[in-house]
Amino acid sequence: MNWLLVIVGAAVGAPLRYLTDRAIQARHDIVFPWGTFTVNIVGCFILGTLTGAVTYGAASQSVQLLIGTGLCGALTTYSTFSYETLRLAETGAKFFATANIAVTLVAGLGAVFIGSALAEALWS
Repeated sequence: MNWLLVIVGAAVGAPLRYLTDRAIQARHDIVFPWGTFTVNIVGCFILGTLTGAVTYGAASQSVQLLIGTGLCGALTTYSTFSYETLRLAETGAKFFATANIAVTLVAGLGAVFIGSALAEALWS
């Protein structure tokens, strides 16, 4: 049953990533990969909140598999982040490549922390 939960979550997360990326990139005429950045930060926030919810007994291991492993695993994308950063550097947009690394790291960690703090405030 666990593998089915992961599959269902991923079946929602992958199209959500694609649609979110396309919608955001269509609104920004800049080389910075805002779509990938957005899905990764949202995924970090969801995962931080979910992990806190599991820690405080407000969510089950099944929900963690469905949303954390399945949905967030398919929604977020380290490989696309890496590829887009490399592409930025190779095309001469070194500032954007460096900014992508720094901002994604700081915002991702911040989103996990905020999600975890929110879960603690709600369920501890």
